[in-house]
This record gives sequence, structure tokens and C-alpha cells, in this order.
Amino acid sequence: MPRTVIRIPLRGAASAAAGALVMLLGAAGPASAGGPGGDGAVVLRWKPCEGEARAAFDCAVANVPLDHTRPEDRTIELAVIRHRAAEPAERDGALFFNPGGPGGPGTVGLPELYEKFPRELRERYDIVSWDPRGVGESTAVRCFPSAQEAAAWHAEVPTFPVGEREQRAFAASYADLARRCERDDPELLRHISTADTARDLDLLRRATGEERLHYWGISYGTLLGATYANLFPERVGRLVLDGNVDPRAWVNRGATGEPELNTFLRLGSHLGSAGTLTQFLDHCGRAPVTGCVFSAGSPAATRAKYDSLLRRLAKRPVGEWTYARTVSEVRGGLYTVHPGWAGIADTLEELWAGRAPVDPGTAAEPARYPGFEQSTAVICAESPNPASPDRYPGLERRAVAEAGALGSWWAWATEPCTAWPARAARPYTGPWNRTTAHPVLVVNPTHDPSTPYASGRAMAAELGSARLLTLDGYGHTALDNPSACVGRHVVRYFVTGALPPEGARCAQDLPPFVERIPEPAALPASAGTPPGEAPELRAPYGVWPQEIVSGLLPPRSAARTDGRR
Repeated sequence: MPRTVIRIPLRGAASAAAGALVMLLGAAGPASAGGPGGDGAVVLRWKPCEGEARAAFDCAVANVPLDHTRPEDRTIELAVIRHRAAEPAERDGALFFNPGGPGGPGTVGLPELYEKFPRELRERYDIVSWDPRGVGESTAVRCFPSAQEAAAWHAEVPTFPVGEREQRAFAASYADLARRCERDDPELLRHISTADTARDLDLLRRATGEERLHYWGISYGTLLGATYANLFPERVGRLVLDGNVDPRAWVNRGATGEPELNTFLRLGSHLGSAGTLTQFLDHCGRAPVTGCVFSAGSPAATRAKYDSLLRRLAKRPVGEWTYARTVSEVRGGLYTVHPGWAGIADTLEELWAGRAPVDPGTAAEPARYPGFEQSTAVICAESPNPASPDRYPGLERRAVAEAGALGSWWAWATEPCTAWPARAARPYTGPWNRTTAHPVLVVNPTHDPSTPYASGRAMAAELGSARLLTLDGYGHTALDNPSACVGRHVVRYFVTGALPPEGARCAQDLPPFVERIPEPAALPASAGTPPGEAPELRAPYGVWPQEIVSGLLPPRSAARTDGRR
């Protein structure tokens, strides 16, 4: 993928704690400040963003209260970004986007993913995002005096520890991080919860002139959307929650108050990763080496080859490619089928041949502050996790028994919470079933390596009014793993409010290890294809279930059904 992406299970390869969901790191933040208006409302003063990657975007800064219960006290800044509707005459308002994380900066995520939004939405809506409090170019959790020092610290800590010696060093490193963060801004650490961010989002909604919120949240952004829906149910317009975090699993403390499992094992992220990895290896094994270079000729042989490679790496790294690094890179690469899966295959085949994969060129010094501690700050402050480092080896054994090697990554991802110095002042813990002004659309891939399909089903069941749209496919979120079928349903929902039918399912546009679906051969009239129906499309290594859905969108001149302009 040509963009700068760091996969943390929630986007790219990263530290154990900084990764639950999706995190995109990118260019410098916006500059035009806007203070609160006379009635306490946020005022956004837009101006063109700086930087080539954001040349088509506008940026602003919003001032919001650090503590929403004490708006007269300290304020903090939020970096905000938008792309204006491509067809101003057809404009329907503002659509807010959160790219996940926790810790995903929208000033990077929106430019990175903008072209993946359905064309109809880009034409009709100003698409708006922001760096949530504590993140990116907003008032941020920064536990090191410079980006260089943060990067140097992070480079010395493995993605997850292997063996007792590394486990002790890992715990000591994150205890050191906690002390650094507490010295920097302890007050901020208590006010970066999902509920705080949901209240910020409501101020931003108001600042854009919207009576109700239109929103697309992916990964952790689904938890934010669910929190907003239950804090402000009467202000819900159209909410799409894509790649879902089960809210109850996020906040659950267990019957005794001390959680038995960590956040990600409760969510089943380890099981989602393991299931998606099996799909990756099976698809690779069915493909020729021209399609997947790691293929061993069959699914079973390819799975055996992968297991053999991990055993070799556990005994002897290939250069700097250790067992832990390889497992972590595989986990991150599963998020985006194209081009992520081909990239995993290339990496694994290089290691199989005894060669260290070439790292992409990086600058001698980081271009911006890495912010890996920002995800940790949100998770550890509000989601319950075992309090003692001594609990984590047992969690790892359990996770590995259930999910194989990938379980180690997910088990250790929240160990930094054992030393974290802050708890959220007012986290939202439910209820999750308040009746919203409009029903919510929940979307989830069946083989999602971070937020498994079971979480999508749970989200749809827990919300007061929601409909689940199933994406029969792979990778983390439908937005980042495109499906024209999902796109049509989502556009229809935003434009008209209509939900997909109960039980609706879609397929992804491309199967794994295929660059494009070949054009179907022209069929003679005698072939019997009914008028208006598409012939079956055959991929090189089997049938891919393309779903043709017509007539979902109203004419451009059709009147809106929700009374908005």
C-alpha cells in the first residue's frame, strides 16, 4: 500500500499496547484556530490544509472543554479536517468520519481513505474528521520531549515478549512509560475517554450546522459511534458502524470486578486473527505461486509451511526478523486484503528462503511524533484489564491454545495497563440500548482479524435499533476492503434512511490474490442468461460470489425522506 500506515490492531505494525484497532500516522496538523462562541459553541474557521497529501482539504482548530462538566475551566484543542462535497449543488450536509484506534488521527486517516468512500457520498457530503483529544495534532498525550526520543524508546521494546527474561523487561519498559506519561500531563490522562470524545463530536456536529449526526466510524470508531448514540440518542441521524467493537466486552469487569481476560481476548480479536490467517493460508495454497508466492501447492501444505517457518524463526531469527516480529507483521498485514495479503506472502517467502525482507525506506528521524502511547492512554484508562504483570503469561498460554501464535500478540497488548497511572474520570459503561432517532447500520466482514464477526452481531443486538449488513469477506472493515454492494447499501441508507433487508449479505469486489476479476466472455443469445442478469464471473482459482444489486439509489432529483435539505 503506497500510504504510510501503521497497523495496530486497530491500522499497521506496532507496539503491543498501541494497537487494538486502526491507527494511521501521517502529516502535520491543521492551523486555523477557532475558539468557543459566546454561547459556548465551537466556531470553526476553515483554511486550506498544509502539505501535498492534503491539498484538497480544509483544516481548522476547535477549542473544547477538557472537562465537559466544568466548561469554564481549562480548554484543549482539536485538529479538524474536511473535504467539501464534490458536487456543491447536490450537497446534503456533513458526514463525520472516525478512522479507529483508539488513537487514529483523522487528519491523516481521512486523506488516506477518502477515495475509498463511495462516490455518491463524496459528491453529496462534506466529509469531516478530527484528531480526537489526546491524539495527533490535537492536545495530545506526549510522554517524550521529542519524536526522536519517542521513536528511540519504542525501537528497544519488542512487539510482544518471548520468554521470562523478555517478559520482565517488557513490563519494566511499560512501567517506565507510565511514569513518563504521568509527569507530562496527568490531568489530560483522566479526560480522554470515549465518552469525552463523544461529547466533543456533538460540539463539532453543532459547529457544522447539523441538527443530527451523520457518521461513519470504523474499528474503535464503532465504539465511539455507539457511545454517541446512547449519550445523544435524539441527535442520531445516520450512523454506520463498520468493523465493530462489542461495547459490553470493552467495559466488562467480570463478576468479581477483576477482569479474567484482557480487552482483546474478551473481544475475541485473537480468534478473529486466527480465523483470518487460516483463510489467508488456504487461499494462498489454492493459488499458483504466480498468484501467491508463499503457496506450497495446497492449503494443507501451505499451512504446514507456515508452521515450519515459525518454528525455525523461534530458534534462529533471520537478521532482525525475529519470531515475534514476524507474527506481528502477519497480524497487521491481514487487515487489508489488497495489497496486504500479497505483502505478507512476499515477506514469508523471503524468510522461508533465509533472506531478511527489505524494510521500506524510512527517514533517519521520524517526520512526526509517533504517538504510540496515545492508544494505550485511552484503553488503559477506561477498559478493564488484569492489574498484575504476573497474570499475562497465563493469558498468553490461554490465547495461544485458542488461536495459535497470534494469540501472544493480543494477550500482551494490554500489559502496559498494569502500570498505567490514570483512570477515566467519567467513562460511559452503558446502557447501550437507548432508542435512537434513526436506526443504526452495522457492517462487519465475516473474517475480520481484529473485530470478529461475532462482535458485529453483538453490536447490532445491543443497540436499541440497528440492522446488521454482513460482508462475506476478509480484512478489517468494509471501507478498507471495498465492496460495491456494501457501498450501494450505505449510500442508500445515508441518502434515504432505508436499511438493507434483514439478513442482507454482500461480497467483496476482489478475491484474495487476484488483481482484477477477468471480463466475462460474451455469451451467445442461446446461453440462456435472463435479460438484465450478469453472467457468473469466474476468478482464476474458483468462483467469487459477486452480488449484483440494482435500483438501490433514488434518482438525483428525488426528495429526501428525512426533511433535510
